[in-house]
Amino acid sequence: MEIKQFFGLILLLLFLLASQDEVAARTCESQSQGFKGACLSDHNCALVCKDEGFTGGQCSGARDRCFCTKIC
Repeated sequence: MEIKQFFGLILLLLFLLASQDEVAARTCESQSQGFKGACLSDHNCALVCKDEGFTGGQCSGARDRCFCTKIC
């Protein structure tokens, strides 16, 4: 009886861990329309993105562009 409860608990923990990974993968990204110039600071990019209604932003890409992020 105790073995079934132990395996049930392990199975429940695995489901919880799997559902957390799925939530983290649902982040949408869009290039900022208001950021001007080369993106050299993630902090400045995030501030501009917040003004555009996103939750954050970061510099990325070969051309140093500001990309805004939000949870989809």
